[in-house]
Amino acid sequence: MTISSYCGGGNKMTTNQNDRQMITHPILLEARQIAPNQILINYDQRTDLASAMNVSNYWIRSNMDRPAGIATVGMSAALTAANAIRPDIGMITPADNTNMRFVMTFIVNAMSGIMYTVLPCFVNLEGRSGYRGENWGPFSRNMFIGR
Repeated sequence: MTISSYCGGGNKMTTNQNDRQMITHPILLEARQIAPNQILINYDQRTDLASAMNVSNYWIRSNMDRPAGIATVGMSAALTAANAIRPDIGMITPADNTNMRFVMTFIVNAMSGIMYTVLPCFVNLEGRSGYRGENWGPFSRNMFIGR
């Protein structure tokens, strides 16, 4: 199963108003390492806290064949429920009161020199539920090199 088939695929929904594109879910703007075992995540819109703080709605891909450090999925593996971040290895908490910034904390450190990609799915807009796709887009800065 591919990333887009597991997450539902597609970042936009066409509306009837002049056939313009309307974003129906938060998009990850940036993910950056702020401590050896922490990542700051920043969305473009206010999120539904229940879906944004569900650590199982996140995957971390490494550039290794097999997961390394904080990664849950290797370079060639598909995203599945089985390789999402589990609550026993990581958690996510709000960084402030905006519902847009969160800190992921892991029980292990990121490995230095490894490229990581943060892949959130199923995160809803504030006051909404039911989104079944990915939460990154072509301009998401969701990659970083472990330090």
